[in-house]
Amino acid sequence: MDKDKTGKTENRKYSLNQIYFYLTEGCNLRCRHCWIAPKYQGGSNYYPSLSFDLFCSIIKQAKPLGLSGVKLTGGEPLFHPQIREILEEIRANDLRLIVETNGLLCTEGLAREIAACKNPFVSVSLDAANAETHEWMRGVSGCFEATKEGIRNLVKAGLKPQVIMTMARRNKDQIEGIVRLAESLGAGSVKFNILQPTVRGEQMHKRGETLTIGELVELGAWVENSLSDSTDLRLFYDHPAAFRPMSKMFGDSGDGCSTCGILGILGVLADGSYALCGIGMNVPDLVFGEASSDRLKDVWETTDVLNALRSGLTDRLEGICGDCLMKNFCLGSCIAQNYYLSKSLWAPFWFCEEAYKRGLFLETRLRPRS
Repeated sequence: MDKDKTGKTENRKYSLNQIYFYLTEGCNLRCRHCWIAPKYQGGSNYYPSLSFDLFCSIIKQAKPLGLSGVKLTGGEPLFHPQIREILEEIRANDLRLIVETNGLLCTEGLAREIAACKNPFVSVSLDAANAETHEWMRGVSGCFEATKEGIRNLVKAGLKPQVIMTMARRNKDQIEGIVRLAESLGAGSVKFNILQPTVRGEQMHKRGETLTIGELVELGAWVENSLSDSTDLRLFYDHPAAFRPMSKMFGDSGDGCSTCGILGILGVLADGSYALCGIGMNVPDLVFGEASSDRLKDVWETTDVLNALRSGLTDRLEGICGDCLMKNFCLGSCIAQNYYLSKSLWAPFWFCEEAYKRGLFLETRLRPRS
């Protein structure tokens, strides 16, 4: 429910623009920072994946609701036993494709099939410029070379994949090295993710293996104002909008604000559950129904959590997020993360709250206080 210009309450329909499919419960890596923590799948171990028939049914139901694209993630999405059939279904429905992968299973053939989809975008996780550090982060010996080969296969298929580095204390000195490695591999961009205090990442924060807020703010300024000028690659530093130069959001070379588009997406977990996103794997409160028994239209239009978010999200944000001038762009940065830590949809984002407490939040990005 929203208010129109006259102040009257009106019903507003929200399009289901994109579905995030968390295709597999298993993963072939043991990433120490993972915010979902799928089960390790190696050798004879096997964990469930989303039924292909259910995938097709969800796509069919979602098209009339406005679906224009899907994101395949996991676990490791390329682990799905019918990944090629899934890609064919995406092509048949003319949907834009986003893939998040660790790259290990990205063969030349699979890379070509991804490239054949509509306007594909692939991100590949690579946490260091050397094997020792990357494999410490990812937990499996030999994965560094395999990931690089996966990136090369995507480039051979005509794609310009994005390299994603999650920053921790162990790899912080390799940020520029990752950029140079990405250049040599033929990537199109590099994204630097802040390690979130969620599930495994929460434990890393408690062990002191993550960077301080001060270090993260300083690194962000360096990446966006200095390192970005040293490369033709596009660099994205994934801190909230309040910490970003306006030129990086709205200028000729800007990349827009970093937000997941929370009001236009829905997650589907590997067991067929509908959820806010992958956080549903660890937070049952944010699971909304079962695709095998519930109509997608009903879930999308009648779920209390989804409708609460649509009813003036930015007006209900609390703490520093409620006072931030960028909140209409940022939308609280990550509602899933905020809820995980506080059990409140309206809680402030931990990064911004901590930065404010330490005097690192720009006063020019705050609304004037009486």
